[in-house]
Amino acid sequence: MTKPEVDAVLGALADPTRRALLDALAARGQASASVLAADLPVSRQAIVKHLGVLDQAGLVAAERTGREVRYTVRSEALDATASWMSALANQWDRRLEAIKRAAEGP
Repeated sequence: MTKPEVDAVLGALADPTRRALLDALAARGQASASVLAADLPVSRQAIVKHLGVLDQAGLVAAERTGREVRYTVRSEALDATASWMSALANQWDRRLEAIKRAAEGP
């Protein structure tokens, strides 16, 4: 995953409303902006804007069915970001272990 893709995912996840939308979509499997707005203290227009950010980050997919747009969670970008974070944590663990060995001496 490239840095701009990671940045987009992390930026999208930084907002609590967008995290709540992902949680709601994960629980429902699929929903429209109107259905999602009924469960959150945010207007439908705000929900649509948040879903647009999630879509740009690759976290949701939109499918038009007639006049309605239904959204579903796409896990690939989230999985890739989690893998990147895990690799970063492993790098830091190795660095900290090297510092510990150096500080403790031979």
